[in-house]
Amino acid sequence: MLKVFLVEDEFVVREGIKKNIDWTLHGYEFCGEASDGELAFPMIQKQKPDIVITDIRMPFMDGLELSRLIKKEMPWIEIIILTGHQEFEYAKEGIKIGVAQYLSKPISGEELLREVDALASKIEEKRQEREIKEQYMREMEENLLKEKKELFGYLVTGSKSVPELLELGDKLGMDLSAMWYSIVLMKTQSMYHAHDEYSNSLIEIEDRLKQLDMKMNVLSFDRNLEGKAIIIKGDSEEELKQIQTDYLQQMEDILKEYKQVRYFGGVGIPVNRLRELSTSFERASHAFAHRYLVADSCILNSEEMEQGFYVNHENFSIHDVNTKQMDRNKIKEFLKLGDRAEVIYFVEEFFKDLGSSAMKSNIFRQYIVMDAYFCVVDFLEGLQFQSSEIEAPDAQSFVLQSQESAMHYIVQIMQKAIELRDKTASNRYGDIVDEVIRYIEENYAEEELCLNLLASHVNFSPNHLSMIFSQQTGQTFIKYLTDFRMNKAKELLRCTGKRSSVIATEVGYKDSHYFSYLFKKTQGVTPTQYRGGKSGEGDES
Repeated sequence: MLKVFLVEDEFVVREGIKKNIDWTLHGYEFCGEASDGELAFPMIQKQKPDIVITDIRMPFMDGLELSRLIKKEMPWIEIIILTGHQEFEYAKEGIKIGVAQYLSKPISGEELLREVDALASKIEEKRQEREIKEQYMREMEENLLKEKKELFGYLVTGSKSVPELLELGDKLGMDLSAMWYSIVLMKTQSMYHAHDEYSNSLIEIEDRLKQLDMKMNVLSFDRNLEGKAIIIKGDSEEELKQIQTDYLQQMEDILKEYKQVRYFGGVGIPVNRLRELSTSFERASHAFAHRYLVADSCILNSEEMEQGFYVNHENFSIHDVNTKQMDRNKIKEFLKLGDRAEVIYFVEEFFKDLGSSAMKSNIFRQYIVMDAYFCVVDFLEGLQFQSSEIEAPDAQSFVLQSQESAMHYIVQIMQKAIELRDKTASNRYGDIVDEVIRYIEENYAEEELCLNLLASHVNFSPNHLSMIFSQQTGQTFIKYLTDFRMNKAKELLRCTGKRSSVIATEVGYKDSHYFSYLFKKTQGVTPTQYRGGKSGEGDES
């Protein structure tokens, strides 16, 4: 029910409008009245009516002044101005402000109601358009996350120019301009189910952290199973660090409420150029790689790590090494969950934790290299690969001659292991994606078909399914589903005489208006134009 508010200084006129029209009977709520604009405005702020009817000439604050205030703060409210014939110039000014209609006084209740009804139809039409666009944005959120992820990749690899980055950011509603930047990498996971990406606690945390991101005005990027990246901005290095400290403190306050959830973060260094974000990202990645090396939840600052804040300063002696503490489970855990691009950071931080003098010992270097080799071989054999897939170290080879060559060798064999792991996973995921595609083909007409439903069907988390579907098909799930439905719709439009509303239902859209909007958005023409032989280029934005 639309709400109507009346502003009129003449009591008799105000009472006539209020009482001579049965507002409730005609589907309206008469939510308030006032004798001038000054009294009316705070009431309108509270009531938030859909339609305001106001006289143009009133004491204290006239109808034009009131209309300016309303349109500035609540632009969706439609305004009808009542005016005398001699005040036509005022009425023209009202139209410039954004007033929907002006009516000459005196006016009958029947005539006023007719104008209100016409305006109500426009309001409902606008509301429907707004709801359709909001539904479209919700459905296309997966595409938006993918585009934001790609933007983050450009930011930290330097593969785009600054103007290109700013333009891409603007397209995605992200203001990238600032004086100073830093990057924070974050990940949360269940302590009891390491692969559980869809627990209620994690969903709740994600929602709360999104609210924090908006409150702190930071830029957040989803990194799929690797958590998320946050770009923090400031006008000076000091302001940046203060914003970062406040943000991380509030983040930890939220995360510490969930005892069953482990979190880990890596903080990069401040940089004062957009093109230098790659440096901040690299430092953050080094700190972030420690999540495989420690058991406790924490957020590590790369600057503090470089200054030795987290280092054990005890002198290292080869005689003090307890091989049981050379926890190969850390390497195995990384091989299971890590990313190929992270190997270098993990290995560097793994060796750094051993102490600077550890790898200077030939005996110890040989031990750690051989241990890493057997760990990788053991992992691959668990995936049904032969040990011959990995080059074994030769005691007389270059591999063991220096710390750098030893680290380079371990990086190589771990990267190879992850490539083989991903190949195996890709083959397995191919079957999952085939099942998803079959399900779409059989159930595309169901409006409830969505990523969450399919994730449940194949027993995956939505986030994980979204990632592997994109990797296997090159498209997001929602784009694939939308394209499939649109192709079915085009077939029905060209090969049958069914109405668009019927076709909409048959391809999974109960709301025919939304179907028409989506068809035009993706195909460049309306369903009627397409049926008539016109074609257009799809708009995927």
